[in-house]
Amino acid sequence: MKDKTAAALLAFFLGGIGIHRFYLNQIGLGFLYLLFSWTFIPLIASLIDFIVFLAMDKRTFDYKYNKEPLVQQHNYFKNSSSEEIEKLYNLKMKGIISQEEFDRKKRELL
Repeated sequence: MKDKTAAALLAFFLGGIGIHRFYLNQIGLGFLYLLFSWTFIPLIASLIDFIVFLAMDKRTFDYKYNKEPLVQQHNYFKNSSSEEIEKLYNLKMKGIISQEEFDRKKRELL
């Protein structure tokens, strides 16, 4: 999971050669910064990136640069609830819990 503070610090100190873009898995932009590093244009762009990263809230940063872990985390919780309901259903079918208990616990999970 990428950290916005680390990205901002990399943009400030090593942004002229595009290290922050490599860190954010933007390989193409990283090579572009590296290719034009002799013109100092990437240095100016990285200072702008530094300010943008600092001004960006964590939720926006995570949405933009940490998409995969959020999707996996969401699926984890989804599977966890469905597994719990399945266990409750099995308990109900075996007669260990009543229909009312099953319905109440199912509502709590959902």
